[in-house]
Amino acid sequence: MHKEGLRRQMRQLKQQYSHRQLEQLSLSVIERLQPCLADVQTVLAYYSLPDEVCTRQLIDDLLSSGKTVLLPCVVDSEHMELRRLTGSFDLHEGAFHILEPVGELFTDYNLIDVALIPGVAFDAQGHRLGRGRGYYDRFLRTMGTIPFLRIGVCFDFQKVESVPSEAYDIPVDIVI
Repeated sequence: MHKEGLRRQMRQLKQQYSHRQLEQLSLSVIERLQPCLADVQTVLAYYSLPDEVCTRQLIDDLLSSGKTVLLPCVVDSEHMELRRLTGSFDLHEGAFHILEPVGELFTDYNLIDVALIPGVAFDAQGHRLGRGRGYYDRFLRTMGTIPFLRIGVCFDFQKVESVPSEAYDIPVDIVI
């Protein structure tokens, strides 16, 4: 199946669930994710959209435990940057109706221990299908060989046998 067909299929699957059901499904994903975050200091996360695994409580918990939380901010039609989140008061609605932090710009990528990366679909090889704009792939490419764990975060029904991938697509290390 080609990328757009897979995106369409995943949208249809998500529409079978209410917002409340997706929040409930998020709990088990977050529970499986927590051991990966126990011994790290700096986490690149994402502030979830209504149809994504809900990360809001996880982000609050990470902040409460003294961890550094970074969130992406869309800069223009091709680029995103990272900003440090200090609390929910730090958020404003950015591009694509995603809440983004207004905190300090973060560029010391060597300090990132783990990146939580959303996707529309993932396969067991770590191939990720995004929403089609390429922000994460371009950003991850700029990070080059910096050693950090890339975790694909998705609902179980978003795990598929095969995700079509191109040379420019950056895979994740594990999918939870």
